Amino acid sequence: MANTELQATGPADWSELDLALLVPAQTLPARMGITITEASPTRVVGTMPVAGNTQPYGLLHGGASCVLAESLGSTGAALHAGRDRFAMGIEINATHHRGATAGMLTGVATQVHAGRTLATYDIVITDEAGRRICTARLSCLLSDRLPGRSADPRPAS
Repeated sequence: MANTELQATGPADWSELDLALLVPAQTLPARMGITITEASPTRVVGTMPVAGNTQPYGLLHGGASCVLAESLGSTGAALHAGRDRFAMGIEINATHHRGATAGMLTGVATQVHAGRTLATYDIVITDEAGRRICTARLSCLLSDRLPGRSADPRPAS
């Protein structure tokens, strides 16, 4: 998830954060129907429909669970990193506990490590009955600039 808008507008008080900025249009999370309902550096909550995110057998695609987990965890990491810094996922693992064929899933990302260069989140994804669908862990590298770009964002003359 590109967090350019987030770094440009992040508030001092997270209760004032415009959650719509966290899932920009034309991004993978937006196409998958992910909505962020709560966000702070220590906890991010979001939802995703099962419909449209299934494998050919009609079950929730495991990759969709990973997209939800990474979207929530990387949002928390970006909020932790702060303005003018970037969060990039460098490792994700997921255990898929049970399938889902319909309904809305809820993911909760909880910060477990918050350093200057690394942030790690545990993400629990549940169905509408509160049953655990997936447990994931995401680690994000925090950087002052995006890889492959100069530290100075101005175009070369």
